[in-house]
Amino acid sequence: MKPPLPVHVRALPRRSRPVLVLGASLLALASPALMPDAHAQPVVRVVTTPATAPANAHYAGNRAPLLPNPLIKLPVGAVRPAGWTERLLRLQADGFHGHLTEISDFLKKEDNAWLSPTGRGSRGWEEVPYWLKGFQDCGFLLDDERVLTEARIWIEGALGSQQADGWFGPGEGRSGLATDLTGRDDLWPNMIMLFCLQSFHERTGDPRVLTLMTRYFRYLESVPEARFLVGYWPKMRAGDQLYSLFWLYNRTGEPWLLELAHKTHRQAARWDTGIINWHNVNLAQGFREPATYFLLTHDPKHLAATERVWSELRDLYGQVPGGMFGSDENCRPGFHGPRQAIETCGMVEEMLSDEILLGITGQTRWADQCENVAFNSLPAALTADLKGLRYLTAPNHPQSDHVSKSPGIQNGGPMYHYDPHNHRCCQHNTGHGWPYFVQHLWMATAGNGLAATLYAPGRVTAKVGDGVEATLVTDTRYPFESTVRIRVTLPRAVAFPLYLRIPGWCRQPALELNGQRLALESAPGRYALLERTWADGDQLVLTLPMPLSLQPWSQNRNTVSVNRGPLTYSLQIAEKYVRHGGTDRWPAFDVFPDSPWNYGLDLPAEDPLASIAVVTRPWPADDQPFVWDATPMQLRVKARRLPAWQLDPNGLVHEVQPSPVKSTEPLEEVTLIPMGAARLRITAFPVIGSGPEAREWTAPPPVRVRASHCHESDTVEAVCDDVLPRSSADVSIPRFTWWDHRGTTEWIERRWERPREVSRVEVYWFDDTGRGQCRVPERWRVLYRRDGAWVPVATGGGYGVTLDQFNAVAFAPVTTDALRLEVKLQEGFSGGILEWRIPGISP
Repeated sequence: MKPPLPVHVRALPRRSRPVLVLGASLLALASPALMPDAHAQPVVRVVTTPATAPANAHYAGNRAPLLPNPLIKLPVGAVRPAGWTERLLRLQADGFHGHLTEISDFLKKEDNAWLSPTGRGSRGWEEVPYWLKGFQDCGFLLDDERVLTEARIWIEGALGSQQADGWFGPGEGRSGLATDLTGRDDLWPNMIMLFCLQSFHERTGDPRVLTLMTRYFRYLESVPEARFLVGYWPKMRAGDQLYSLFWLYNRTGEPWLLELAHKTHRQAARWDTGIINWHNVNLAQGFREPATYFLLTHDPKHLAATERVWSELRDLYGQVPGGMFGSDENCRPGFHGPRQAIETCGMVEEMLSDEILLGITGQTRWADQCENVAFNSLPAALTADLKGLRYLTAPNHPQSDHVSKSPGIQNGGPMYHYDPHNHRCCQHNTGHGWPYFVQHLWMATAGNGLAATLYAPGRVTAKVGDGVEATLVTDTRYPFESTVRIRVTLPRAVAFPLYLRIPGWCRQPALELNGQRLALESAPGRYALLERTWADGDQLVLTLPMPLSLQPWSQNRNTVSVNRGPLTYSLQIAEKYVRHGGTDRWPAFDVFPDSPWNYGLDLPAEDPLASIAVVTRPWPADDQPFVWDATPMQLRVKARRLPAWQLDPNGLVHEVQPSPVKSTEPLEEVTLIPMGAARLRITAFPVIGSGPEAREWTAPPPVRVRASHCHESDTVEAVCDDVLPRSSADVSIPRFTWWDHRGTTEWIERRWERPREVSRVEVYWFDDTGRGQCRVPERWRVLYRRDGAWVPVATGGGYGVTLDQFNAVAFAPVTTDALRLEVKLQEGFSGGILEWRIPGISP
């Protein structure tokens, strides 16, 4: 098939997706000789990554033998929010996450193991540190006394819980509280709490944190390897422990910590061998472990392993806008389209991985990736007032309600419901996304310098040069505008290097210092480096022109998305909020579309970008730009309706069909808004065509399967979807079950349009012995519909219940328009079907 949009494709590295860019000549200006005089204009050098020497004298970078890091995270509080970032953090503090102790039973203080000096209590797993990680840092960034007072209670609880042997936190007698690790240490919750303690130490300098971590790691050093990092979650996410080991080593220099790092890697899940797990949060969090270990080994294969996992995941399931990948709990073969969703947990963990990898490698692409998720995916996972969240969010997501969307998405239940009382892991964990993002706007560098690494309004106060404390204020509405203004405040003149990241999408950056244009070559994906003596009042203006671009997803049904600079744009769909549950103070909502959503873009082949108009609107008075009807940037584009593109019976959008597609509907001008502002959205668009390659949009056939009961996570359609199981215990494919009905008599029936002669059925039973409570049935029989009544077929053979195969039943031919299986479940057990074939009747 020829590409539907014949526009120029610019070359990108293999791991990036091709992007169609509005053409422009590249700016390449010669640089004058370096002039260190503060009053002269400096040379602007373009570098791939910041230098790693000489070591920063003011902030804890990597000690030898760890590889020096090109970018060093500043202590929490050194970078502060402003403008829209401050507004989002204030909304977070005032929203459900800032008041989660009022909502979540896991944060009740009574009988909470995290507040017990002995680790004893009925509550005590990941929820407290998940929540505290974002809650405390949000308080630090806002200097919110209420938040910090509450956070201090939990920090003191953790500090006071250390036992004589060095263990801390929940786990009296190492009982495996909230896990199945009875008699063995569950290290996963403590990995999260260590991040909380590190932030506390960075802000307060409290020496108890270093003491606790040293004693705790000494304890882990003594644990035999056979009992070390056991269990599913600790192994998958052991990279978090590596990070904390290096954090402590960089402050104490204790060499035995590096031996414990080797031990941690040996017992960790082996992400260095490839993708070993398809759970979305494990993927977003675990893939960075080999790159973290690379700091100790210096072996490029470990860094390459992280790159390989990231690239393979994107190639298979990440051919969608928004920076994430389709894994609505787990990645599943065949489920890779833009309606597949991602956990909010997955988003914030991806952002943190990108931030850590930015520090390890200095490569700007990790900052680009972090901004992609932060600006385009994360905002819409929460309501605009940050008083509710949903578990899952997808690029194509035109309805968001409490009805289960399984099996189109893997998870059953109200996964699309904006509910502050639900979504347990994301409910607690999502709060670290924005605080950590703000902390990484600026980072320290070798030579006692600073680097602007992510762009958003804020300010940094940090020691530079010979120890002078500098404040650099970033005045911008990026990513909604292209200009970043930086004002320098200093008590006296001081020399230090300053790095400014040039995003990979920006071809023509421009830079001014104190009103004078500096020579800056085209530098997409690199840094502009200014080395000079800085004076109080110096002002930089960095302009990052934001080109329109079309991003084709040729590996995903030839859909296309529209970008402008770092922002991806979605169809503006009017959002109708209907309360469903919650409380008056903390209500929950369904969100329904209040305007049409089923459009394909109709773009002229000769110059598609010329038909897209950019519209600038007033900045929102409340500084919250991620709102569907208040966003300051819009695009206008031509489109046509696709009436056959509808929602399925559960309210999940039917999958987009391959482009180009035909439409005879009238040409309309539609509005696109930033993806992050669109809580209902179509972002991966079908493309309208009219040539011989254009297809009619085919409406899905009506559902002709009914059952006495079907579990909300399952579907009756699974019995005839032509997806063959590997065994009766195959949980990787859609299935039908009568769960949680047990020991009852149930039925499932299939109908077709006109009477047909049938004489055989083949049934593949679902049985998850050893995992769940479904078994093959006690007995069953086949009935057919005759004159409106159900009549048993005549068969001389038995009804099989053999595992791992089709159980065939032949019977005297009948002419009918429906068959029914009547099933008696085993006493105390449920049951289900993976596939039901009827020869001569298509699925």
